[in-house]
Amino acid sequence: MTLVLGGARSGKSRHAERLVAAHEAPWIYIATAEAFDDEMRERIAEHQARREIGWRTVEAQVDLPDALIRHAALPVLVDCLTLWLTNLMLGNHDIVAATDALEAALDRRQAPVVLVSNEVGLGLVPDTPLGRAFRDEAGRLNQHMAAAADRVLFMVAGLPMTVK
Repeated sequence: MTLVLGGARSGKSRHAERLVAAHEAPWIYIATAEAFDDEMRERIAEHQARREIGWRTVEAQVDLPDALIRHAALPVLVDCLTLWLTNLMLGNHDIVAATDALEAALDRRQAPVVLVSNEVGLGLVPDTPLGRAFRDEAGRLNQHMAAAADRVLFMVAGLPMTVK
């Protein structure tokens, strides 16, 4: 398992796609985003347009563990954990239970998995309670995934830096 961290537009997704595509197709792209507006639809379309033939998209806005288990024998890219966390928080789900279920699902996989997540703890302290709670939960989730990962990369200006 590889965890790819970075800030907005740091090249996380593009690099993660290359890592997964190094394995034999088909590849599964587990998308956690929901397209609530035109701007988000454009972002999703941009991601889809650059992928080569061989990718299959599976949407898993909340039930990411189930999607990982259903495709346990194929190389998978999860993009991204922070959007998944947002969906959990806005839906008032139990974050600890969801993280435990994610870790259990990852343990059951037979094929490579690359997880993408935003590093949100490097900027200013958010000015709302929800923003601060999100930053804290994202930090905890990233720590759990980094501990479980075989490899952790931090993307800066499109360049991967090996953390673990």
